[in-house]
Amino acid sequence: MSEEQIYPGGWSETKDADGEAHGICNQVKPEVEKKTGKSFKVFTAVQYRSQVVSGMNYCIKVHVGGDRYLHLTVWRKLSGETQLTDLEGDHKIDDPIIPA
Repeated sequence: MSEEQIYPGGWSETKDADGEAHGICNQVKPEVEKKTGKSFKVFTAVQYRSQVVSGMNYCIKVHVGGDRYLHLTVWRKLSGETQLTDLEGDHKIDDPIIPA
């Protein structure tokens, strides 16, 4: 099986969350909680898509308890620093990840 080709500007297919997606979620969780005004006991990356830019963009589906999911867009700069750039609430498990 060959590795998926990701071209600059194009979004990858949806993939199951891996260690990198989980790590990014952990980094932006405090900012997400601040923006939503909620404290999440459950905050687990489920799926993600990525896009090569000057660094990498990630759209990540995050389970936040029950049947509730958030879609986060995060930019990982070339320096490794992460920045939350978009946050969508009220998603369900079957909602596709559609980059903004």
